[in-house]
This record gives sequence, C-alpha cells and structure tokens, in this order.
Amino acid sequence: MAGELPEFYFRIRENGAAVFRVDTENRQRRIEMDQIAVVNVRNGEIKPHGDRPLSDPEKAAITQWLSDRRSLLAQRDIDDIHRAVDYLNITTQWVQSKATDENLDDITDTLLLAMHDLRTVLVRKKADRILKGRG
Repeated sequence: MAGELPEFYFRIRENGAAVFRVDTENRQRRIEMDQIAVVNVRNGEIKPHGDRPLSDPEKAAITQWLSDRRSLLAQRDIDDIHRAVDYLNITTQWVQSKATDENLDDITDTLLLAMHDLRTVLVRKKADRILKGRG
C-alpha cells in the first residue's frame, strides 16, 4: 500500500460502524487492525470494545467521524429526494409516451396512492411551516 495509513478504520455497519485502530508498527510490518469500539450513528452511542477504555484522542477521532458521517448521510438523503423528483418526471414521460394499458393497470393504483400520501404529508408540513411563520 502506498502512502500513510490512517490511525483508525471505520467499518460501516447498518446503523454505524465498528472502529479499529490500524497498526503497522510490528515486527512483520503487517497491517493489524484491533477493534476498539462500536458506534451507533442514530443515537450517537460509542461503546468501547473489550475491557480497555477509550483514550481522549480515540474518543475525539470517533466523535469527528460520527459528525462527518451524519453530515454525509444527510447529504445523501436530500440527493435521494432530488433523484425521486427526477424519477417522477421520467415516470410521467413514460406514462405519457410509452406505457401500455397493461403497464398502467399494473402500476396506476399503487402509484396514485403513494403520490396521494406524499402530497398529503407535503401539504400538512407546508401548512405547519406557514403557521409557525405567523406565530
């Protein structure tokens, strides 16, 4: 491997990550990774792995990773929503130009219910924001 390895490696899991300390300072010069903690992105919980408590620099590195990860996930969420708008537009074009009667029979009710649900939530949220702005 070229370049400097990071001091910590974060193995992404469904709700966070397993945190490893990366070590190359051994006789064989092999990369060793010792798990030091588990992080939960949703609730911010950091659990040390094993009996050893985390040092202040380890806690700081994990806290920084947690902040960066939450920011990345939030950015991905909004990107997904922008993609959903694109998909709705592409779907509209498909319905108008390419969909067969069988295609439409297959998706119309499900799509209409999903769109109705989305519209209902969007209208309610917008009304809440307008009311807060007046209060």
